[in-house]
Amino acid sequence: MTQLSATETDARRAHRDDRSEQTPHDTADGAARRGRDKARPLSRALHWLGLTAAAVVFLYPFVWLLSASVKPSQDVFDNALVPHVWQWRNYSAIWDAVPLLTWVGNSVAVTLAAAVSVTVSSALVAFGFAYFRFPGRNALFAVVIGTMMLPAAVTMVPQYLVWNWLHLASSQVPLWAPNLFGSAFYIFLLRQFFLGLPRELFEAARVDGAGYWALFWRIAVPLCRPALVVTFIFEVQASWTDLVRPLIYLRNPDLYTVPRGLKAVLDQFGAGGEMRWEIVCAASVVVTVPMIIAFLVCQRHFTEGVATTGSKG
Repeated sequence: MTQLSATETDARRAHRDDRSEQTPHDTADGAARRGRDKARPLSRALHWLGLTAAAVVFLYPFVWLLSASVKPSQDVFDNALVPHVWQWRNYSAIWDAVPLLTWVGNSVAVTLAAAVSVTVSSALVAFGFAYFRFPGRNALFAVVIGTMMLPAAVTMVPQYLVWNWLHLASSQVPLWAPNLFGSAFYIFLLRQFFLGLPRELFEAARVDGAGYWALFWRIAVPLCRPALVVTFIFEVQASWTDLVRPLIYLRNPDLYTVPRGLKAVLDQFGAGGEMRWEIVCAASVVVTVPMIIAFLVCQRHFTEGVATTGSKG
């Protein structure tokens, strides 16, 4: 009994020694953990403060434009975000002054045609560069990428001569038809995505008798849908805001797109015109809202496509 008590005493003493040895380490870990817990709210607060500041910086121009669009002419540039006098008839004035609805419809048609054509054509070319193995493939792809280094002004006159020879220089066709031949940037983007797909999928489909079109349409396209969505959205934004080509090709006001129409509004009501900047601001709001709605609708697909494309590339 005495021997057992001595053994229990020794065990308890050893346990206390172990606890005494572990205490400094545990105390240090606990202190570090408490320090991180205290720093976490501060880090979160700084994070939200930075996001709020960035949001204010990016939203301020549009808020200012929205405010200026409902002000009288003499108050447009007073920098007050809340108008002293609300003049909603600016929007009815722009609808009465110019065929804005026609211009919006033209932009929608041209934008959809340009986005669909460049997405399909670029995907086909990119799939060819990614799947097929042929001599000179890398050299040919380098030539395609090299075209990105050419300034747009270099090809502007030759393209106009081609469309003029085809008697289409005064139509909307030159605004979207060049996209039928793909875009070097989108070809590069989609090719990197296609290269990330397992080649075994295509080989198994070939064994089952699938043709090249089936490989592209039934395997590559569904797996690359996020990248295709990114390509489509990028081209929608680029085509909707394009002003250079409409300035070159469009002469009939009934064929104007939104940017070309805004240029006409600026010439009529802005500098050198009637100096009614509230009309210009109202027209700018009307043509900006569709892009905001499109981004809000496609935001999830856009962010998913960018993230997935980055991981695949």
